[in-house]
Amino acid sequence: MTDTSLSNPGLRSTLRHLWQDQRVWFASALILAVLALFDPSQAADSAQFAGRALLSTAPFLVLSIAIAAWAGATGADNLIAKAFTGAPLLMVVLGALAGGISPFCSCGVIPLIAALLAMGVPLSAVMAFWLASPIMDPSMFVLTAGVLDLEFAVAKTLAAIGLGASGGFIVHLLMRGGAFADPLREGIGNGGCGGAKIRAPGPVVWRFWHDAGRRAKFGKTALSTTLFLAKWLTLAFILESLMLAWIPTETVTATLGGEGLLPIVTATLVGVPAYLNGYAALPLVGGLIEQGMAPGAGLAFLVAGGVTSIPAAMAVWALAKPQVFALYIGLSLAGAFASGLLFQLWTMT
Repeated sequence: MTDTSLSNPGLRSTLRHLWQDQRVWFASALILAVLALFDPSQAADSAQFAGRALLSTAPFLVLSIAIAAWAGATGADNLIAKAFTGAPLLMVVLGALAGGISPFCSCGVIPLIAALLAMGVPLSAVMAFWLASPIMDPSMFVLTAGVLDLEFAVAKTLAAIGLGASGGFIVHLLMRGGAFADPLREGIGNGGCGGAKIRAPGPVVWRFWHDAGRRAKFGKTALSTTLFLAKWLTLAFILESLMLAWIPTETVTATLGGEGLLPIVTATLVGVPAYLNGYAALPLVGGLIEQGMAPGAGLAFLVAGGVTSIPAAMAVWALAKPQVFALYIGLSLAGAFASGLLFQLWTMT
């Protein structure tokens, strides 16, 4: 019976999809199960810590979920199409602004990028959007203000827009010298849900509640956003509880504290492999700052991790040629360091 069940293609497919969809919840459950087996008191402490943290951030979660659902239901994300018309330098600025404030989901950004490049939109404007988009969006702003503080949220937004604009300008100068004439890999064309928003942007319906289909989309987006945030924040708060329990404050202070350049450089480099998710990283950075991490190092970690996280980096690698990927990584690391340094100087004044 067991062998027959396991050899059933339908069962294997169901289990594979279950793992793909719920692996973050499985990871949280596995951590708590292992803790319960080897350190029951820490398991209870971590579960209570995560529960209290989720309750304390609930108002910000509700607001961020409402923003995401409203953007999807009204079609406000279609306004992004207007950012890519006009003079090249203006397109860079608008692309950076759009990337820093757009409510695009991860499934929409990548096909949108492919469509923009395939349709001949300059790489400079696309790069500006590409660099800024993973760092900040309206939901992220609200949660950053709630988990960290408003000053940090504003600094992260300015870092996203500044990184996008500076990266776009650099690419523009390189393109004037003849570089990146054909940035896409062979076989990459326009298409996908994101690309459709550029080719045929739909109207924005602000009073979406009068349309049954848009009401349904609001509910669907709200549910999916709730589940997404809940699973990542639960894992993040569990990891934060273990970090606070097991990592000595002296170690954090010695590695990432202080006012020099080294903590910011270290946080920039550590942010690349250690980053989990834009939402999950917020409470972890908050815990590190409480233990002595320099604010500038915290911002550098968030910016570097957001742009070079595995999903974002793999998307660039899959779409663009290696030289474009290398430039993307180089710009993101340099921008993260500069953002962290400027924020550290600001907090010292």
